[in-house]
Amino acid sequence: MNEAVIHWGGAILGLIIAIILIFKKVNPVYALFAGAIVGGLAGGASLDETVNIVIEGTNSVMPAVVRVLAAGVLAGILIESGAAEKMAETIVGKLGDKKAILAIALASMIITAVGVFVTVTVIIIAPIALSVGRKTGLSKPSILIAIIGGAKAGNIISPNPNTIAVAKGFDVDLSQVMLHGFLPATGGIIATVLIARLLSNKGTKISESDQLEKIHSKDKPSFGKAIVAPAAAIGLLAINPVGSLLHLDALASVKIDSMIILPFAGIVGLIAMGKFDRVIEYTTSGFNKMTGVAMILIGAGSIAGIISHSNLSSVVVNSIEAAGISGTLLAPIAGILMGGATAATSTGTIVAVGTFGNAIIDMGVAPLSAAIMVHAGATVLDHLPHGNFFHVSADAVKMNIRERMTLLPYETAVGFIMTIIATIMYGFIL
Repeated sequence: MNEAVIHWGGAILGLIIAIILIFKKVNPVYALFAGAIVGGLAGGASLDETVNIVIEGTNSVMPAVVRVLAAGVLAGILIESGAAEKMAETIVGKLGDKKAILAIALASMIITAVGVFVTVTVIIIAPIALSVGRKTGLSKPSILIAIIGGAKAGNIISPNPNTIAVAKGFDVDLSQVMLHGFLPATGGIIATVLIARLLSNKGTKISESDQLEKIHSKDKPSFGKAIVAPAAAIGLLAINPVGSLLHLDALASVKIDSMIILPFAGIVGLIAMGKFDRVIEYTTSGFNKMTGVAMILIGAGSIAGIISHSNLSSVVVNSIEAAGISGTLLAPIAGILMGGATAATSTGTIVAVGTFGNAIIDMGVAPLSAAIMVHAGATVLDHLPHGNFFHVSADAVKMNIRERMTLLPYETAVGFIMTIIATIMYGFIL
């Protein structure tokens, strides 16, 4: 990290300004840019220095942005072809009504894990969950927690923007971050099912008018064809880590970037579904879905640049040391704080890595362990009301804001349990 030229108070002020503007419904990208400019100037940097730092910060996230846009090919194909919905329907159908909560949570986890962005997962799963929930007498809070908890668990083992960003930020393989997130994700699913069962008879019940029309009602592929694209992506991403695990040098030496793997897997899946003639339509849709995410990452890079050029990380590190807390805990704490500040996993990971990445590594934490702990930490408060996920999830099941607010502690609990597992496993044991 370059020598600090910005006072930590200015950096914090900039972040607060960005959060306030997001609360006021200002476009998040502009809010983050505005916060970055204010933070730089308030922190003592000149206008020229502030502009240069903001540009440097945005440049630092460009590799992640490129990979996110490439991932849009796979996401667009899974969503627009109906493959994602088909997988969800099949999972829920196979487990049956008696295991409705588990089915909803697993479907949400798997759909997110194969590369569908969390907000889109909620939209895809909600109609299916509402239908099952009404038949089994589950409440809205119960099924929404099942969806959200499953999505959180799937998000830390997915080739989604947040995973790409944290892998690039700590310069580790995306596949390794996905693979080592499996144990925390498993803990998240277990916690989700237990919490959702506790809420099964609490809150608003599902009425017939709540059941929404499904997104893709026609021309969905068979389950076998639907899983070709995600299976290809996971298989190719797993070549290197599996080779390393089994000490197979030929496989361990194979390193194909996710920028190549994810679009390739999407095209393979499209051919398997016999829909290659719609490649332009589906990939354009995927690009459009990822453009907003990519722009937010650029905005996050700007504020991360300001914070990383401040002495904020030194202040936090000194506070942790003064309190006698293990320096290893800086990784999950950074993820929690920045995920909550930005109310988004992807933005939170970018800001956390940019702000505390070097400090975490300097404390002796291995890059892969740091990535896993920061990533899990970013899921603890990423659902707060100043982010769009809070509102999208409420709309998906037609839940009023007051009732939606009551779920915040339960969502936090799921993310916190995943973070505890990640921290114990990769901060203290491995």
